[in-house]
Amino acid sequence: MKSLITPYNFLLFTLTLFSFTVNGQQSNSTTVNPGSIADPVIKVVDYGGLIPVYTKQNDTLYVVNFWATWCRPCVEELPHFMAVDGKYRGNKKYKMILVSLDDAEKANGTVKNFAKRLKLDVDHYLLDDIKKMNEWIPSVDKSWSGSIPATLFIKNGKSLQFVENSLSMDELESIIKLHL
Repeated sequence: MKSLITPYNFLLFTLTLFSFTVNGQQSNSTTVNPGSIADPVIKVVDYGGLIPVYTKQNDTLYVVNFWATWCRPCVEELPHFMAVDGKYRGNKKYKMILVSLDDAEKANGTVKNFAKRLKLDVDHYLLDDIKKMNEWIPSVDKSWSGSIPATLFIKNGKSLQFVENSLSMDELESIIKLHL
């Protein structure tokens, strides 16, 4: 019977354990370890509470993505959004916001865990206004049928572009460059 504990496996195990120990130590610093995010905060709001978040008159391009954990195309595009956000995060005239359309009771469970697992390190809102969706959907964009994913590009309260489908990383970045 061949032994599973070889010098190589032992070294690999030791380095892995050391890595977890070093990265897992608590620190007084507020810096998050690379590749991880702090415990995400999911703010549950109605549409009236969401509007002021992205309609500020501050010359900032807001990229507002409407999504849900149960929406496969949404889930598939989110890594692209995070990659592009990483490129523009330092720009003070740019801000990405994710708006979950999941059930409100899932905010601190399913949605929060999902955001943490996928390292969705942007501002998160859960829109708890399903009963008034026929009012707020056309308010976001008159052409929006309500399907997701959907992304609004808005600056100074003026809608610049609305996309009611998935965006590739290149498409997303092109739209951001166009409007920054």
